[in-house]
Amino acid sequence: MGLKKSHDAPTAGPDERRLPRDLPGLLTALDDPDPLARRWAARDLAQYPESSHALVERLGRETEPSVTAVILTSLTLIGDEIAVAGLTECLRSEDAMLRNAAIEAMKQLPEEVAPWMGRLLEDPDPDVRIFAVDVLESLRHPQVEEWLIRVITQDAHVNVCATAVDLLGEVGSERATPALLALKQRFADEPYIQFAADLALKRISAD
Repeated sequence: MGLKKSHDAPTAGPDERRLPRDLPGLLTALDDPDPLARRWAARDLAQYPESSHALVERLGRETEPSVTAVILTSLTLIGDEIAVAGLTECLRSEDAMLRNAAIEAMKQLPEEVAPWMGRLLEDPDPDVRIFAVDVLESLRHPQVEEWLIRVITQDAHVNVCATAVDLLGEVGSERATPALLALKQRFADEPYIQFAADLALKRISAD
């Protein structure tokens, strides 16, 4: 939900935007005990690309969901290497809301995320690889099919392959046919892989 500045004068309590709105003031406000002050700071820091490191650092210890959401928005708007690295680290989080929000943010940065995708799809943690495939779902990048083909060809984890083959059923072309057939042979005893691969092959042949 978008944030709106209030034009009403505060009736009580300190002004949550009382600190200077330059970079030093915003960085100070980002660690303010008041979550409203942190939220305003995180929003305003989007205009300072050099703040991405501070935003990533705050993201790792922020406990207020509304502040986390604004930090993610600002990191997406900045979209530099530090910001994308911070978003990718969220894929390892135990916090499902943070993880899912980071996935949605990464989907908006296809060109910036692309250099990281190879590493994410080869991460030692199969959960991270699954979440990387989830990013590909709406990532508008010409290499999406190529990455998915690589996953179902090389990944040994059945759940990672299952996630990838589901997506190939939506975005795959005839290029994916040999890899899908090979996947069926490699996981011959996995009913879901057989079903999903057959479904993908059927859809591809119908196009």
